[in-house]
Amino acid sequence: MVFSSAYDVSTALKQEGLKPSYWDEICRRLGRQPNRVELGMFGVMWSEHCCYRNSRPLLNGFPTEGSRVLVGPGENAGVLDLGEGRHLAFKIESHNHPSAIEPFQGAATGVGGILRDIFTMGARPIALLNALRFGPLEESANVGLMEGVVAGIAHYGNCVGVPIVGGEVGFDPSYSSNPLVNAMALGLMETEEIVKSGAIGVGNPMVYVGSTTGRDGMGGASFASFGLSTNSLDDRPAVQVGDPFLEKGLIEACLEAFANGDVLAAQDMGAAGLTCSCSEMAAKGGLGVELDLDRVPARESGMTAYEFLLSESQERMLFVVKAGKEDVLMARFRRWGLQAAVVGRVLEEPVVRVLHHGEIAAEIPAAALTDDTPIEHHELLKEPPRDLQMLWSWTENQVALPAAVDHDWNAALLKLLDNPTVASKRWVYRQYDQQVLANTILSSGDADAAVIRLRPQQGKGCFNPTQKGVAATVDCPNRWVALDPERGAIAAVAEAARNLSCVGANPLAITNNLNFSSPETSEGYWQLAMACRGITEACRELEVPVTGGNVSLYNETRQSESGVQPIHPTPVIGMVGLVDDISSVTGLGWRRAQDVVFLLGVPPDDGNHESLGLAGSAYQQVSTGISAGRPPKLDLKLEARVSGLVRKSIARGILASAHDCSDGGLAVTLAESSIASDLGVDINLKINNVRLDRALFAEGGSRIIVSVKVEYLREWYDLTNELVNVPVTRIGTVTDCKYLMIRSDDNLIVRLDILCLHNSYNNSISRRIDCCCSKSSSDSDISE
Repeated sequence: MVFSSAYDVSTALKQEGLKPSYWDEICRRLGRQPNRVELGMFGVMWSEHCCYRNSRPLLNGFPTEGSRVLVGPGENAGVLDLGEGRHLAFKIESHNHPSAIEPFQGAATGVGGILRDIFTMGARPIALLNALRFGPLEESANVGLMEGVVAGIAHYGNCVGVPIVGGEVGFDPSYSSNPLVNAMALGLMETEEIVKSGAIGVGNPMVYVGSTTGRDGMGGASFASFGLSTNSLDDRPAVQVGDPFLEKGLIEACLEAFANGDVLAAQDMGAAGLTCSCSEMAAKGGLGVELDLDRVPARESGMTAYEFLLSESQERMLFVVKAGKEDVLMARFRRWGLQAAVVGRVLEEPVVRVLHHGEIAAEIPAAALTDDTPIEHHELLKEPPRDLQMLWSWTENQVALPAAVDHDWNAALLKLLDNPTVASKRWVYRQYDQQVLANTILSSGDADAAVIRLRPQQGKGCFNPTQKGVAATVDCPNRWVALDPERGAIAAVAEAARNLSCVGANPLAITNNLNFSSPETSEGYWQLAMACRGITEACRELEVPVTGGNVSLYNETRQSESGVQPIHPTPVIGMVGLVDDISSVTGLGWRRAQDVVFLLGVPPDDGNHESLGLAGSAYQQVSTGISAGRPPKLDLKLEARVSGLVRKSIARGILASAHDCSDGGLAVTLAESSIASDLGVDINLKINNVRLDRALFAEGGSRIIVSVKVEYLREWYDLTNELVNVPVTRIGTVTDCKYLMIRSDDNLIVRLDILCLHNSYNNSISRRIDCCCSKSSSDSDISE
């Protein structure tokens, strides 16, 4: 199609999500006007979702190198050297917009996509995690979104046979109508060489494998690069449909094919489908690609070149194969019930040439679609937004929060435990198969991080048995990030590292998922820039490089009456660590009565430490209904020392349990350890003149609660005396009396039966869902 008028051009640019100013740039790069198919290819490849045109300059500061990093940003997944010949691939990605309009399939295909990123590298997936955000469960629409998302994740993960071992779930009004669905996957390499995506060898055939191509998923990348609106349901066809059983066959067939070295390069067909896979393979290899759409297996008749190239049908891969090996490879995939066809070849000329019905449907320089894409430069605010500065003026003493000894602290704690963001997420994780593959040591509800056993792998029988394991976690304190993106992002990295340390794992590297609103507003871009700065600072200080990740922008809902509702900025950190001996890992629950409880980090009687406070805390929000103040500034050097002490103690077998203080502060942490173990604890806090609410519920302070095996107390004191720069406070003893008891300078202020704690903590989410469903049924009866 040739554009015959300026009106046609303007209409087409709008349909593809391209700015009018891009037209002249596209014409310059082609040396002519594009046709309709080519414009569609530019539309998806120049979208924020594919080219990061707003965020790429901010990502360049991340530390990406380390002694264990084998593959960093730029490939389908990062790869780490675990030692003993083992290599770990891991990555996190989002499927936010699709999940907002079709929660089940949006979430399910998000899981399928992240798994393909892993096994495309030659790694067998061994674990999945997820980070989810929803609006309040008092609204039936949010309940429906959560039920659909969790069901979709469970369906795909359980059917494909990969354990879903961990994650996090948060709730806030800002996520209403715009849930966040971030999926993370880990895999162990089964190939001698890491499979990369750059095309190799002029003349080598390109082989398409997997499912057929249909019209589902059309325009998904462009759709994900705009905010949601009341008309977003009209975009429902943009959501892909997944088949986990077909993907299971694709995993096995790909790993078999990669093992013999006949596949020279591989690329998942994710966002932008064939357009993205062809152009990225060509550009990364410094070569070109010729693609014949007549050879692409199709599930629908009469598909146009535009539809073939922009379809995001699931479970599809594109390979560059050694010449002469394609027939054997295709036969292998067909035995698994998969499609396989030679659809093109590698060219010397660095172009993407597309043939359809024997004619050239598109021909574009590969770099123009990938490397040489537009960059949107934004001016960074010279100071924080004014509304944020007003929130920072809040201080703990400004509001008359209760501080008297006779205040009902039992009720305050139970109210916190009943808050869905703080409460148990077992309603979610009980729908997941956490034990499939029989390698899960610790999973959701057991500890602060998941731990997976490393076993000898298929195709690498040279491995000796090992006691090593891999730990993984995902974290983001979105309330903190909303109040201070830089400090909140620092806290996200620090908490992830702390969680790994609590199971005895040494943090190795991170992958991140940057979920933000529109970067085209001054505040939105400032939030993104400050969060990137915070991640960079924390990663450098804690020595955890960034191996890749995902940027998801335009997470906001356009509402005709109230304008635009942006989400809380949510930079989710996925971190992995190495466990040297899985027999020594610790969970969060107490283990035995008489074990001694210690608080590591800022002590309870420090009322002025800048790394600890109530600003942005769960307690502040639950008790006052607001989130205000400037969150504490974490001391990363203290963070490293505290985590180091915990790891050393676990390695020596000294600790019975370890649990980091995060949402809800000290009191909630103690309650969670009792709930997990059904053991009581008797705590006596020496707080002098510190406010009780701060002593019980302040957040930050690089704090970890540990219980020390009573027979190892001498070794514990010897170790802590060596590490004199780590604050260590003895605060109590584990008991078998089935009560959580907290005293303040010998005055009993909290006394709660563990069954009471269970009821508030474990039933919070299910109780709200049941209540919302009952209300919906009643309203329906009335309307009838």
